[in-house]
Amino acid sequence: MSKNHKTARAEPGRPPGLCAEDKETLLRLARQTLNDYLGEGKLPQSQTDLEGLLQPHATFSTLRRRDSGELRGCRGERLALRPLVESVANMVVAAATDDQRFPPVRIDEVPDLRIEISVLTPMKPMQPEEVVVGRHGLMITKGHNSGLLLPQVPRTYGWDREEFLRGLCRKAGLSENAWEAGDVQLYGFETEVWGEED
Repeated sequence: MSKNHKTARAEPGRPPGLCAEDKETLLRLARQTLNDYLGEGKLPQSQTDLEGLLQPHATFSTLRRRDSGELRGCRGERLALRPLVESVANMVVAAATDDQRFPPVRIDEVPDLRIEISVLTPMKPMQPEEVVVGRHGLMITKGHNSGLLLPQVPRTYGWDREEFLRGLCRKAGLSENAWEAGDVQLYGFETEVWGEED
């Protein structure tokens, strides 16, 4: 750990405020994990003395093609079930091997993929009128159906709030206007997002 290292203390319900060293460490870990898992079939041991990486946080890992920015895989956890460093390692493997929209990533593809990490705040109940596009990610649940979209999704597609809510419903396998019904649960969260340089 560098003597100048310091992880900012986040306010409750806010992203963790990771420093540059934390973020670089997680990106290096994610890339090494992909290479080790796809090449040798095993997860490397995630060892760190950086305090901020040992705190429980939910994360998403996103893989994109460097040449086109096209999505190649995205998986994540909704709840803070394990230390940040372990969540990132497990989710980058899941993004590469367990996103049903895509075939599994091959080891020879890894150099051409860009890794992006999102660290989530805890979910909290939210009313539709409280949603701020670009700031909030959303999760909706109804019965056995659920769907989650990260805050960067509506920015990517240029959606306004209502388009965001409709897209969230589609992701959950619900009708587009299901968010207006009284029998759904809507949750909001924020993220801290960073990725590798192109």
